[in-house]
Amino acid sequence: MIRELRGWHVAAMFITGFGIIIAVNLTLAFNAVATFPGLEVRNSYVASQEFDRKRAAQMTLGWHAVAQHEAGILTLRFNDASDRPVRVTQLDVIVGRATHVAADVAPDLIFDGRVYTADLALAPGSWLVRVVARAKDGTSFEQRLPLHVKG
Repeated sequence: MIRELRGWHVAAMFITGFGIIIAVNLTLAFNAVATFPGLEVRNSYVASQEFDRKRAAQMTLGWHAVAQHEAGILTLRFNDASDRPVRVTQLDVIVGRATHVAADVAPDLIFDGRVYTADLALAPGSWLVRVVARAKDGTSFEQRLPLHVKG
């Protein structure tokens, strides 16, 4: 038996379909705003004026940094242009997810003569290591290093 398609059937399908789309969009928008970590800088114009100067000073150092995580140990390696280990005078590190700050942690890293290490349990997935290090001459070295923890 074939039923007749009436106007209220079409209206119900239309309202249900768009209702689902609107509900999903509202849910995604709410979660995007609720998990936003906030502003990176107070004044983007001032930050843009300082960017080139800071970048040039950091490039003069010739450092490169690599973050790794294995068996519950975070390893952070700084090497100079000659690929020799670098010991920094000040080190601030925050490890967290790129999308929210709820899991952010600031590990206590210890220099063993080659690398900086810390015991740090991280859940599997993508993490971001935000590094601010200071050279002996006072030059700031700032980088965001991607880190993938295998599960």
